[in-house]
Amino acid sequence: MLLTIKDVSTWLNIKASTLYLWAAQGKIPCRKIHGLIRFEREAVIAWLQSFQAERLVSGPIVNRRADLNLDRLVEAAKRDAYTPRHGETRPRSGLIGKEETDGAV
Repeated sequence: MLLTIKDVSTWLNIKASTLYLWAAQGKIPCRKIHGLIRFEREAVIAWLQSFQAERLVSGPIVNRRADLNLDRLVEAAKRDAYTPRHGETRPRSGLIGKEETDGAV
C-alpha cells in the first residue's frame, strides 16, 4: 500500500511542505501518480536506515582540543555581537529626550 504526504508527515513528524520540497528535489524516495506524490513504506524505511549507516561509518571524531576551539569561536562571536565597535557611542539614558542646559537663566 502506498502512503500519502499526510501519512509520511505524521509518521516522521515532518511538515508536509518539507516532504513536498524533498520529493521535488529527489531527496526522499517517492512516486508521482497522476500528479500525486506517494511513498512506499519499505523505500522510506530503507532511506531512513541509510542515514543511520552513514552516521555510524563516518561519525565525527571528537576530541577535547576541537571542543576548546569551538568554545573560543562561540565566545568570540558573542563578544563581537554584544559589544560596541570602536568609535560607537551610545547616548546616556538620562539625556534622551531632554535639552541640555548650561545653567544660564
